Amino acid sequence: MFDFLIEGFGVALSPLNLGLAFLGALLGTLFGALPGIGPINGIAILMPLAYTLGLPAESALILLAGIYTGAEYGGRMSSILLNVPGDAGAVMTTLDGHPLARKGLAGPALGLSAVSSFVGATIAILGLTLFAPLLAEVAVMFGPAEFFALMVFAFASMSVMMGKDPVKTAIGAVLGVLIATVGVDSGTGVMRFTFGMPELYDGIDFVVMIIGLFAISEILLMLEQAHRRDVDTEMPPLGRVFVSLKEVLYCKGAMGRSGLLGFIIGVLPGTGASVAGAVSYTTEKRLSDKDGTFGHGDMRGLAAPEAANNASAAGSFVPMLTLGIPGSGTTAVLLGALMLYNITPGPMMFTERPEVAGGLIASLYIGNIVLLALNLPLAGVFARVLTIPRWVLVPAIAILAFVGVYQLHSDLTAIFLMLIIGVFGYLLRKLGFSLAPVILGYVLGGLMEQNLRRALSISGGDVGILWQSGISLGLWLAAAALLVLPWLLPKLLAGNSPREDVEDG
Repeated sequence: MFDFLIEGFGVALSPLNLGLAFLGALLGTLFGALPGIGPINGIAILMPLAYTLGLPAESALILLAGIYTGAEYGGRMSSILLNVPGDAGAVMTTLDGHPLARKGLAGPALGLSAVSSFVGATIAILGLTLFAPLLAEVAVMFGPAEFFALMVFAFASMSVMMGKDPVKTAIGAVLGVLIATVGVDSGTGVMRFTFGMPELYDGIDFVVMIIGLFAISEILLMLEQAHRRDVDTEMPPLGRVFVSLKEVLYCKGAMGRSGLLGFIIGVLPGTGASVAGAVSYTTEKRLSDKDGTFGHGDMRGLAAPEAANNASAAGSFVPMLTLGIPGSGTTAVLLGALMLYNITPGPMMFTERPEVAGGLIASLYIGNIVLLALNLPLAGVFARVLTIPRWVLVPAIAILAFVGVYQLHSDLTAIFLMLIIGVFGYLLRKLGFSLAPVILGYVLGGLMEQNLRRALSISGGDVGILWQSGISLGLWLAAAALLVLPWLLPKLLAGNSPREDVEDG
């Protein structure tokens, strides 16, 4: 295990990768600070540029992973200063972060959130280092049937844990799977949903899908809101940014517990930072809120979701690297980035491409230190990003999106397809659908179909192979439990409650 980590640091400490880790942390913080941009849009915009520049796979992944973790740091700024979450994972930060800013503690709140993010990410990266190689050894025993059952479990956990409406989450995942089936069927040669267009024979390109679904739909939402008065000029004064040692020690229990909880939640496929933040905040409130101060500017209420968000981000790399299953919507984009380099994430990557897996894990250690060093003294500088007007921001995002797609394909058809997908994503968001399940369904759909066909080919068409082994049967039962318990548990609890028509005494 330590040999593996030493080899990874040998990759991450090269001058190129060190510079990319710093650049990713810087850009990620900026993307995260801008409300609505977040890690997925940042990665979607820069991924084609990294690919067309000819960066090696490990270097491109280090850059994109730095953007991911940096955006988790940066998302707290608008939440604390403007009461506007930078992304879904920063929603819980607003509950105590903005009240602290209104009390004149905006600077200490930003400093505490940076320290909490560092602690949570450190806990999760240590967990990633310890458990990822061990889980990869177990995952070597997985065959096509086991991988198919694992993806069923991923869809089940996603539909239950991601978003407020499980039905809409499931519909979004199904839409993603349907989009993944576009193109020539590799098994039979049948054209599926191509409408006679040769440009669709190879399916919908991942970069076109990502940029259209996230970046273009975000541009349309920004244009829709352009008539509203920007609130980004009404920031409270920061004051001192460095948090005191006494304040950090006051929150040490919240940071430790939430970091561990966030890592565990991040490992579960399809959960993400929003679930980790909500669970950690409610858990810490039950444990520590003796005086009813949570929601009114309690520093522990700020530290808990910030530690959990960043721990979840690092934890989501575990299923991606060891099983080839994205732990969140952002790692689904990173999974697609690896596929651009013809690298299949999974247990064999630790032996076949150790420079990629080891370099990524080592870069997370480096990036975490860089982020703390950037965010403590420069919080005031990063906060000024919130004052960028929309008339500058929207064209800049649009130019990066169009240039990125055209550089990769040199084809106007890809531009038009990107715009169509962007309008589709915009309509989904207006109807209350989350886009993360769509992209997870798109990424997992093709892998799910391939493993199903391989399993049925091995068994000669006998579907019993899908639950024949103990591993696959356990995954099927776990998926069934995830789908049934959320509906069954409220009824059981209601059945145990006292009836209103029972007579007194």
